[in-house]
Amino acid sequence: MLETLGLSVTAAAVYQVMLDRPGHGVERLADAIGVTPAQIHDCLDELTELMLVRASSEHPGQLRAVTPEVGLADMLARQEADLAERQAQLAASRAAVTRLVADRAETRAAHGERLLGMDAIQHRLEILMRNVTTECVGVHPGASQRPEDLAAGREGNAAAIARGVAVKSLYQDATRNDPHTTAYARWLLGLGSEVRTAPVLPQRLVIVDRSQALVPIDPANTRKGALHVTEPGIVGALVELFEQAWATAVPLGAARSGDPATGLTGTERELLRLLGTGLTDDAAGVRLGISARTVGRHMAAVMERLGATSRFEAGIKAAHLGWL
Repeated sequence: MLETLGLSVTAAAVYQVMLDRPGHGVERLADAIGVTPAQIHDCLDELTELMLVRASSEHPGQLRAVTPEVGLADMLARQEADLAERQAQLAASRAAVTRLVADRAETRAAHGERLLGMDAIQHRLEILMRNVTTECVGVHPGASQRPEDLAAGREGNAAAIARGVAVKSLYQDATRNDPHTTAYARWLLGLGSEVRTAPVLPQRLVIVDRSQALVPIDPANTRKGALHVTEPGIVGALVELFEQAWATAVPLGAARSGDPATGLTGTERELLRLLGTGLTDDAAGVRLGISARTVGRHMAAVMERLGATSRFEAGIKAAHLGWL
């Protein structure tokens, strides 16, 4: 039973014998317990350290056991004092951690928090999706999405939608030709989410509950990191940007029809506009999520429709007809 106070089994046995047989020396204690004299000396050192034995006044050179009423009570008092000190240290540590978390939260709210690398981004997305209550919207530009990135979002999206959260995803028209992205988008639709596509999209973006947003640190390399923004003015502007893009996008299940007045598809109209600003085929293709070869094919179709023999002539005729 004394082991719960920190005594070893052998030391507890030695203490018990010393209480019952005060005159026993080391040899007799060893015989009574069945251990070696060296072990008895070790136990006496342990009992001395715990102040459970003291020098005997009656037998010089020997030790006597301190009665449990005094020795064990003193032990308990020392342990209680140690416990109180540890509790005070723990309370101070908890207060320091609370201050640190609060300071970081204030810093993030004021300036935004930089998340470096995809692991940090995925970790923050997992937290956001676990805590989202009403809405999560995302803009995902590019001709295709990485299968591993799509897989990483499945659990969080499924759980959020099951809780009644509105999940809206905006992809580029070009992803309709990508099997991985299309399969994932149709999986989202099957859960009750909304998915739309548009020829040109703003930069990659995630907004949660219209109060927090993730935007790329470097739009040219979105895997480099993201900025977690909570400042209401910035988040509000990002919400408006998303809503404008969403309003002109087409639901994934619907076919994109050409403009009845011009016969132009949305991609063709955006291509004419981009090339009209001076972008090269490659640059326009990047904005649309298509290859330079596909850009050439679209332009050939537009030139044929306009009866133009050059892109310059096509631009003149498109502007004259009000297509731009």
